[in-house]
Amino acid sequence: MYKSARPKPGLTNEYLQMKRKIILLSSLFLLAGSLSFGQDTTQFFEKSASFFETYVKDGKVAYNEIKSNPGLLNELLKMATSINVTTENPEEYQAFWINGYNLLVIKGIVANYPVKSPLDIDGFFDKDKHAIGGMDISLNDIENQLLRAKFPSEARFHFVLVCAGLGCPPIIDMAYLPSTLNGQLQRQTILSLNNPDFIQLNKNKIKVSQIFQWYKEDFTRENKTLIDFINGYRESKIPTNYRVGYYSYDWTLNDLK
Repeated sequence: MYKSARPKPGLTNEYLQMKRKIILLSSLFLLAGSLSFGQDTTQFFEKSASFFETYVKDGKVAYNEIKSNPGLLNELLKMATSINVTTENPEEYQAFWINGYNLLVIKGIVANYPVKSPLDIDGFFDKDKHAIGGMDISLNDIENQLLRAKFPSEARFHFVLVCAGLGCPPIIDMAYLPSTLNGQLQRQTILSLNNPDFIQLNKNKIKVSQIFQWYKEDFTRENKTLIDFINGYRESKIPTNYRVGYYSYDWTLNDLK
């Protein structure tokens, strides 16, 4: 660190005024820089809400329409590159990354559209990196490192992160917001676990999505069984002695044609 030269006699006022201007301009530049990285997420959530409302209907996405008019999606994801959220505000953090995940899935499909399934795109979930939240990260790492690992008791993530396949719980026509996040997580989980196509009952058997097989640890914490978890959200409870099986995951694209 250096000390500034002492102003010459007769130039003191002019020197001090110039110094104040430099300090003020420097402060403004620093403030602008900090805002560009840690900018308010309000605009991101508002524009995300507009995007999902425009292009999502009945759990499906209008990929062809987005491909023809990608402006709002590109604007959203450009905005998301410099947004900084932390777990100190868990609702904002979770809402940002849930929306970010769903938007990046849509972006990846649109970039390869027409396509029949996300699995037809090599590295879609595990290799392709995306610039978002100040980092380059894959979809799998958003789900597993930024959400599941940091909030291990929150199994409801699995009912709001949408992988573009019909086997996934349906995407909704609204953004996830910090102020409404818990209610939205609860609503989507209840809808899924009361859906007879998602939870299939047959005599003394129950067939469930492979999501429950792949992420069984998330649903069976504290010595709970899968049926215990499911019953926590069902209106009609399933007998705990029912046998549990898994039906094949449907990776067909959730395309609104």
